[in-house]
Amino acid sequence: MDCGWHRYFGECFPSGKNGDLTKKFWSTKDPGQTPFTFKIGQGSVIKGWDEGVMGMQIGEVARLQCSPDYAYGPSGFPAWGILPNSVLVFEIEVLSLKYASVLGS
Repeated sequence: MDCGWHRYFGECFPSGKNGDLTKKFWSTKDPGQTPFTFKIGQGSVIKGWDEGVMGMQIGEVARLQCSPDYAYGPSGFPAWGILPNSVLVFEIEVLSLKYASVLGS
């Protein structure tokens, strides 16, 4: 039974490129964009993010290279021009963290 603390990400600045690093498809640092918020381990983001940010601290920047099975797999993400089975590269900066007790949430 897990009865410790769970790490929740309040804000992070992700930006993503296709595997050959030639085409940016999204960045929260672009004009009009805001930091992205998600909870770790909830399956609300790609597996590469869920596992890649585990253990990161505020102010830390990581470069995540996500194989297709850790990204969008055989479906891709056509709306963003991500082809099926694409390798994706993200730079993620952690801006804030929120911890919540499992017993209290």
